[in-house]
Amino acid sequence: MTSSTHYSVAVPPLTGTSAPETAPRISCPAHVADLVGQEMAGHEQEHLRVLLLDSKSGLRRSFDLYIGTVDGTTVRIAEILREAVRDNAPRLIIAHNHPSGDPIPSPQDVRVTRDLVEAGQLLDIEVLDHVIIGGTPEHPRHLSLREHRLGFSA
Repeated sequence: MTSSTHYSVAVPPLTGTSAPETAPRISCPAHVADLVGQEMAGHEQEHLRVLLLDSKSGLRRSFDLYIGTVDGTTVRIAEILREAVRDNAPRLIIAHNHPSGDPIPSPQDVRVTRDLVEAGQLLDIEVLDHVIIGGTPEHPRHLSLREHRLGFSA
């Protein structure tokens, strides 16, 4: 899938370590897919990954917050935002996989995105995207809910 959505900072492709001065910059959904796609496409259960970013979209920390079943997971918005507050991260992206390989979002995916965006606004934490990973580890695919305007204001 080709992504035309760019987040606020255009930067070179992902390189470097997670040290602040060399942190990978995430400027579009393809960067998210490059960073987590191959790994996440291979999971047999849904995993929800949180990517905490600095004000220039540099990756501060990435971690799995939830591991669910083959076709879903329960998500609590407060737990996602709590990690961003603890790390003083002004931006975040969430990504999760669909073990079926199909990255098309469910109505629940859209609802979680909308609720996270709204709650993030109250805490001054910008939710840049929700990326769904599908495909296989050899051929990962992704879909950006922001790019498709699902759960995000116009």
